[in-house]
Amino acid sequence: MPLTFSKSQSTRLWRIALALALVLLPSQAIPKRTSAAPASQSLFNGKNLDGWQQAGPGRFVVVDGMLKTEGGMGLLWYTRAKIGHSRLRVVFKLNAKDSDSGVFIRIPEKPTEPWMPVNRGYEVEIGDWPDDYSCTGVLYTFTKALSRPVKPMGEWNTLEITIDGPRTVIFLNTIKVTDFTEGDPVPDKHPGSIDPDRGPRPDSGYIGLQNHPGSEVYFKQVSLIPLP
Repeated sequence: MPLTFSKSQSTRLWRIALALALVLLPSQAIPKRTSAAPASQSLFNGKNLDGWQQAGPGRFVVVDGMLKTEGGMGLLWYTRAKIGHSRLRVVFKLNAKDSDSGVFIRIPEKPTEPWMPVNRGYEVEIGDWPDDYSCTGVLYTFTKALSRPVKPMGEWNTLEITIDGPRTVIFLNTIKVTDFTEGDPVPDKHPGSIDPDRGPRPDSGYIGLQNHPGSEVYFKQVSLIPLP
């Protein structure tokens, strides 16, 4: 005679069968939730200055896939977008002790000359100067270096500049050099000096690379990764 089950027995058997099916189901048949990492975007294409514009004296030239500074003081700035809530990666090398440059961030308006970015943005220093407030990886004259891991002349260095709201965090060759948030105390600007004006900077802005009198600086990568 056929087997019969009560309602409660049928429910229990159905739950057991479902559990066994989930155990025996091939793992590839179960959909997995994935979160792709944000893609890196190259701002310098290694061929020409497409997307960039010069403000002020001097210039940048492209040599063997690299940007090279000539004369100055000027600024090569990225024209296509203001940048914020992102990590900026810049790979550069210094050729001599007087090699000087900087990565400008948080520039509030399109620059037409090089001094507005100095006074209204921040310069992430590239030159390796003796003062801990003006060495590689600091916000020039605003922050004191937490470390000084710059490599010897002629070797490639990597700056990673995180712009996250009012906070700026800078790693040089994987070592933290700067961690600054708007409102943190900074040294006063000396009367009569050409140091940057004090005051808050915006959460996002244009970026640029400085060309400065002295020995050349080379850049082989300028790229951007949006923060999650």
